[in-house]
Amino acid sequence: MQPFASRIHPASEAFQQQRSGMLALVEELRALERRAAEASARAAPSFAKRGALLPRERVARLLDPGRPFLPLCNLAGYGMDDPDPARCVPGGSQIAGIGFVSGVRCMVVATDSAIDAGALTEAGNQKLMRCQDIALENRLPFVHLVESAGANLRKYRVDKFIRGGGMFYRLARLSAAGLPVLTVVHGASTAGGAYMPGLSDLVVMVRGRAKAFLAGPPLLKAATGEIATDEALGGTDMHASTSGLAEYVAEDDAHAIAIARDILAALPWDRPVAVADALPPRLPPEELAGAMVLEHKKPVDMRELIARLVDDSRWLDFKPDYGAATVCGQGRIEGQPVAFVTNNGPIDPQGATKAAQFIQWCEQTGTPIVFLQNTTGFIVGRASEEAGMIKHGAKLIQALSNASVPRITLHCGASFGAGNYGMCGRAFEPRFVFSWPNARTAVMGGEQAATTMDIVARQQAERQGKPVDEARLAAQKEEIVANFERQASAFYTSGHLLDDGVIDPRDTRAVLAFVLATAREAEARRLRPVQFGVQRF
Repeated sequence: MQPFASRIHPASEAFQQQRSGMLALVEELRALERRAAEASARAAPSFAKRGALLPRERVARLLDPGRPFLPLCNLAGYGMDDPDPARCVPGGSQIAGIGFVSGVRCMVVATDSAIDAGALTEAGNQKLMRCQDIALENRLPFVHLVESAGANLRKYRVDKFIRGGGMFYRLARLSAAGLPVLTVVHGASTAGGAYMPGLSDLVVMVRGRAKAFLAGPPLLKAATGEIATDEALGGTDMHASTSGLAEYVAEDDAHAIAIARDILAALPWDRPVAVADALPPRLPPEELAGAMVLEHKKPVDMRELIARLVDDSRWLDFKPDYGAATVCGQGRIEGQPVAFVTNNGPIDPQGATKAAQFIQWCEQTGTPIVFLQNTTGFIVGRASEEAGMIKHGAKLIQALSNASVPRITLHCGASFGAGNYGMCGRAFEPRFVFSWPNARTAVMGGEQAATTMDIVARQQAERQGKPVDEARLAAQKEEIVANFERQASAFYTSGHLLDDGVIDPRDTRAVLAFVLATAREAEARRLRPVQFGVQRF
């Protein structure tokens, strides 16, 4: 492998403009993340008054100091839980990510009970289930820090109630797969939320704070007329001594976290897999902030991005002269073998054929694949149809859909039309999906959609012998473009959980190294699955 010879000039005006634009988007991302943290921190006085740790403090105490933590679904619910983008608090009232607990790589999810008492939202439910899916696929123990007022009954929707059962289904599947499920109950865990500890392998409850019941005192009185206190109905001491729901009793939040760490430390569990010594990229990852064009209509050589991700900026370009607009190749990230599939333009018949062959090669060699999405889609036109674009595109779809190696997708730029599918979009279930803040995703560009509808309307008017209403068509075009542009934003798509989080481009190498190591550990980890999860007797 030869080091990549970059043609980018970091001192150039174009680079500096792109860098400034990208960093402005990164700051917008950070501001949204701060909004969630600040909303949670405002509850500090009330938590301190009752001797409780804030949810973020609980997570910080649980995780190993100095070890990396990868937040997931950081914008969940943005523009979804509250339609006002200036007021909406992202995160789905859940803190989630992959980190290390007593040396074990785990999926960690904590209810942010400092926001709306931890009431479950639609976005929060989806985020929790996505994290459960990631834990199952990557063979991660699932650690859940619970304190929730349950569902928000004022926003009840029957479809959300039905889909929400997937949380419990996934807990049962995790346990049966041989993956430890550990729940720490810091406060209320009511109604369906009671099945979070109920479906866990081990439960830690905080004395005087934790409560779990299928119906809390108000609902119990409304349903049956029975009157009971919180503690008598579902307090820690009752569950530890009578129902058997709790295995461990803690005196406070810090003690509960310490018990959870002890449980993970006692696991006869595989620790991280060692990787080869690695050289950092010769071309600094810091330059990724300016290496990517912000206008998707402008060309960019995606090899420039890859060279700032791989060890020593070395990589092996696969069939560079065949289907040249589709870029495939291999390199290493922090010593870990990795393949890339990306685009310098539309996907044409040769490019689709090349990518399909390359994916099969990766499958044969067991090489994980990173898809860097930057395409306006599959090429269209008479020549491409005659060349078999449909059948060659289908070969690519077949290859990526059935590849068993870890597939990771990163939205770097445009992701339009069927190009989203051909580059392993969310619907094709890649192991992880991340976005840069400049990424744009849509079935097509807003202008193209508006122009298409304009042509259709004019043809219809001509067939009917009616005059064209130019004012109406102009208004229609404006409305279509605005609708497409609003939904294409990475912040919008991430808010609707169409990825696993928006990241700073400069963090991409570290993020990819982390998830590649997670996938490698999963392959090396030997589980002891059982027909059913650990049942509580």
